Parts: sequence; C-alpha cells; structure tokens
Amino acid sequence: MSEARALRDHLLELMRCGSAHLGPDQALAGLPEHLRGERPAGGPHSAWELLEHLRITQWDILEFSRNPHHTSPPWPEGYWPETPAPPDAAAWDETVKAFYRDLQAMQDLVADPNTDLYAKLPWGEGQTVLREALLVADHNAYHLGQIVTVRQMLGAWNA
Repeated sequence: MSEARALRDHLLELMRCGSAHLGPDQALAGLPEHLRGERPAGGPHSAWELLEHLRITQWDILEFSRNPHHTSPPWPEGYWPETPAPPDAAAWDETVKAFYRDLQAMQDLVADPNTDLYAKLPWGEGQTVLREALLVADHNAYHLGQIVTVRQMLGAWNA
C-alpha cells in the first residue's frame, strides 16, 4: 500500500470515528425527544445545540475545502442555533441527515486520489485538505463527547 493511500485510509478511519473515538450513531442513539433541547444543570449546551453546532461547523469546513466562493457564517453566532431546543422532531432528523451527508462528502473528498491532501487551498491562508479533514475529525470527536456528557448529566446515557 502506498503512503498516500495509507494516509487517506487513516484519515477516513478517524473521520468515521474509528479506534478510540465514539461515533455519532452511539452518541445520538436512543436520546429521548423531550431531552434533546434540555440543558443539564451546570451545563452550557443542550444536545440540540451541540448537534446543530457540529452540523454547521462541519458544513463550513467542507464548503471551505471545496468551494473558493464559500463565505463562512459570522463567528461565533453563525455557528450555533438560536434556541436550546429544536423546533420539532423533523428539525432534529434533518440536522442528523445533513450531518451525515456532509461527513460523507468530506470523506469522499479525502478518499479521492485526485485530491492533493498537501496542496494549500488557493483561497485560504495556508490551509490544506489534510488540515481541514483533521479539523473535522477533531471537532466532531470533541463535541460528540460533549453530547455524551450532556446525556450523562440528564440521566439518558446507558453505555
């Protein structure tokens, strides 16, 4: 196996939350609908806020990585939902679908042998697809862990 293929495979495993990282399936499975918008006592965010933040941030990183005309949301308000609770169950479901869709698109970008992982993005300030893929993996792992903590604090974690 070439070094380039090995690197791509390692990145894909990391973005899929392999090895030491808990994945979104585990973090989100079985969370009761009535707790999705609850902030636990002493906790700054609800599971909805964290999930929506994950979706927005991952989408922004993906679009930045592939679209020279992309404009990021304003920081920090553009990266968080306005309310701690989703408007309804359909909004939660759509956010979950969008999160997975964009995660797959980022994985496809990394897996594509035509993607130069090391080339600086001409519209960036030195960023590369490699750096952006690592950022997605790191950011997702961090906030998925926070969702688990929120669930534990709300008594909704059975793992």
